[in-house]
Amino acid sequence: MMLNLLLVEDDLDLAATIIDYFELESMQCDHASNGLAGLHFIEQNSYQALIIDINLPKMDGLTLCNTIRQQGIDTPVLMLTARDSLDNKLEGFQSGADDYLIKPFAMAELIVRIQTLSKRRSGQVKRLSLADLEIDLSEKKAYRHNEPLKLSPTAFRILEMLLRASPKPVSRTDIMQAVWGDNQPDSNSLKVHIHHLRKQLDSQHSPSLLQTVPSYGFALRLNTVNTK
Repeated sequence: MMLNLLLVEDDLDLAATIIDYFELESMQCDHASNGLAGLHFIEQNSYQALIIDINLPKMDGLTLCNTIRQQGIDTPVLMLTARDSLDNKLEGFQSGADDYLIKPFAMAELIVRIQTLSKRRSGQVKRLSLADLEIDLSEKKAYRHNEPLKLSPTAFRILEMLLRASPKPVSRTDIMQAVWGDNQPDSNSLKVHIHHLRKQLDSQHSPSLLQTVPSYGFALRLNTVNTK
């Protein structure tokens, strides 16, 4: 599968070199020359990875990265910068970057880093949402219609897992493995947690979001009939 990437870089010569190199590796790359244009590209398109320079006009790379994380966009981000101090790197990671590459760099290293990043979603995202449901991953809190939901830590982990996968379903086996690992509880435990999660999520709110997928598991989504 051809990778679809976005490069946000105001050095046009460097950007052209990177894009040409990506094409040789069968990677499709859009380009934005400032942070605001980059944000527009990210909001309008789907990418496997983002390459963002820190020093950008109109919106700097750190602000851009932090903005998309606040929106719940979990596309992996590789930061490009001429700054190589530890404080600068920490600042990049705190803004939501997943990896860091110091200029000047070897194109071969950039390719390897991007290929690795593109295989996963970022763990740096701070908020996830679906319709009027929103969860704050930093505070471990969930809301519908801006009203807080009363969830146990286990119910929150299940909700986060379902929301990250949405609209795709997640199997009962995968949920139990992710939540309890090798210390599996009895089979009724998941059923009880799902019951309480559904009660908090859907009993006082519409549309219903938590759906049972018969003989498989559960999904959070809007566009099909719920089975309760």
